[in-house]
Amino acid sequence: MRTGLFIALLVVSGAAWSQVAKKNSKPITLFTINTLPIYTDEFIYLYQKNHVKPEDFTEKKIDEYLDLLINFKLKVMEARARGLDTTAAFKKEFSSYKNELKKPYLSEKTEVDRLTKEAYRRMTEEVKASHILISLRPDAVPADTLAAYQKTISIRGRILAGANFQEVAKEISDDPSAKTNAGSLGYFTALQMVYPFEQAAYNLNIGELSSPVRSRFGYHLIKVTDRKPARGEVEVSHIILRIGPGDNTKSKNKIHDIYDQIQGGRSWDELCKEYSDDPATKDSGGKLKPFGVGALPGLPEFETAAFSLKTPGEISDPFQTAYGWHIIRLERKIPIPPFKDVEAALIRKVSRDERLQLADRKLLEQKKIQFGFSENSEVKLAIFAFADSSLQQGKWKFKGEGTLRTQTIFTLQSQACQTNEFIHFVEGNQAVRAQAPDEYMSTLYNRFLEQKLEELEDLKLMTENPEYRNLLTEYREGILLFTIMEKEVWTRAPEDTAGLKKFYRENKNKYEAGARVHAKVFTTTDERFLEEIKRKVTSGDSVNSNDLKKFKSVQPARNYERGENKGIDLIPWALGVHSAEVDKTYYLVEIDNLVPPGIKTFEEARAQVVSDYQLMVESRWISALKTKYPVKINSKGRKLIVSELIKK
Repeated sequence: MRTGLFIALLVVSGAAWSQVAKKNSKPITLFTINTLPIYTDEFIYLYQKNHVKPEDFTEKKIDEYLDLLINFKLKVMEARARGLDTTAAFKKEFSSYKNELKKPYLSEKTEVDRLTKEAYRRMTEEVKASHILISLRPDAVPADTLAAYQKTISIRGRILAGANFQEVAKEISDDPSAKTNAGSLGYFTALQMVYPFEQAAYNLNIGELSSPVRSRFGYHLIKVTDRKPARGEVEVSHIILRIGPGDNTKSKNKIHDIYDQIQGGRSWDELCKEYSDDPATKDSGGKLKPFGVGALPGLPEFETAAFSLKTPGEISDPFQTAYGWHIIRLERKIPIPPFKDVEAALIRKVSRDERLQLADRKLLEQKKIQFGFSENSEVKLAIFAFADSSLQQGKWKFKGEGTLRTQTIFTLQSQACQTNEFIHFVEGNQAVRAQAPDEYMSTLYNRFLEQKLEELEDLKLMTENPEYRNLLTEYREGILLFTIMEKEVWTRAPEDTAGLKKFYRENKNKYEAGARVHAKVFTTTDERFLEEIKRKVTSGDSVNSNDLKKFKSVQPARNYERGENKGIDLIPWALGVHSAEVDKTYYLVEIDNLVPPGIKTFEEARAQVVSDYQLMVESRWISALKTKYPVKINSKGRKLIVSELIKK
């Protein structure tokens, strides 16, 4: 993204900026744009940041950079005048940068970082647990919630009094599988269970029974029966014979016959291709994707057999699952990778997982306490009473009394937030939603509150950290510069075909070319295929469409100069078909014309013409901005920056 380029060039490091600011307690103006002052300290720091060579510290170089900074500030001023800092796109991008900038200044680590490291720690250990589930809808009414909780407490009391957990699970659990597995979930690791369940299981000792644990499925009683270091993942190949009605004995005999053939030395790949009923893997030796403990909840026998194999190449005995009869071969065991190798993938998983939502709710409660949140529940209910089906359609308008608009809906740091602010937020942020009107109004209310809390957090950070405030300013201006440059120069110039052609005609002499060849260029990584095509072309045969598809790239005929194409640079410039090789890439070049030096056509020179035209458009635009926003350089400030920088 080009935004980053400008930010990288112009962003100020807060800590260093504050050190510069201390040198001059009274700021000295370097120049003004439409009476807005730009100070010498800012220029000195930016110059030192972007220039490291001794030869850069000359008066000429300093003046050149001064012109660049003036032009930069002019463009930013125009962007603000057009309201580009009020658009939804700007706010979204700036918010993204701001959230990243915040991180070093926040005392606590971000929840994503904390939860990612927590998940990795848990990935290094496997937990074996059983549970009893009492089902309850996430949106259950209080009476149903209380009834489910009391039932769970009663069951827990029975078990603590001596009742057998497995027998109670078979009798009472709402998990259908409990009838056959007595509530056992086998071994699992992080990110395989819903987060409240995982959290409870990893905090229990072996043999310990949990208190009721609420998840989106209901209430759980969890008993941990084992813990051990994680075994990582395994990669296996398999041969499967699926079982049809009445086919079990036949399939069992057949799988054992296949096993005997393997033991007799027959090729695994041949047997897999001949017998396996898995069409997705039978032609590739039956190889499956690597998987870890708990990844195959419906196939515990398969998982057990796979993890019991010790050395690559080892073959299991035939075994049966709900899907049929199997033989598996171990390909490799994959240990838990280092944190840095899986960090990015874990961050993505954690960011999509409910654990982040739960952590965000906890953080929200902490912020409410920190900033003295106090809610006027009567006013809130009065506003919520106006939520109707129009809110679900994204067309809601407040229809209540005007006096309700001026009521306080909540206070933060003793500052009242009026209902009118919330009403404007709802009207401006509503969208089509399937949620019930009162639920959706509650969602919007929470978003509004979070926004207000974030504003207070930002204000606190900027008050306590001047460097953070300066960084925000620089990022804001960098985004504005990119946005307005795209509108005025980068997009406008390439689309102005008439202007480009006129510019080309008026500046043809700038686009002279040396000797060229008119040629087609084909590339491939298959040397034998290249030679085959070369023989075909030189013998007069035509290259068909199937041949063309086999090439890595096919460049249509055009003029080439020296230095434009590696393959063309290596071949003799003569009519006919030539070939060359560069770093295992093979070029086939068909030259049909030798072009003498001369002026490039418009199409040949287009890229360079666009670049030159953009510079001209930008130059004229800057001249217009200087007329619109008068620039005045302070000679005293200029003399100061020159003396300060040259003596460095």
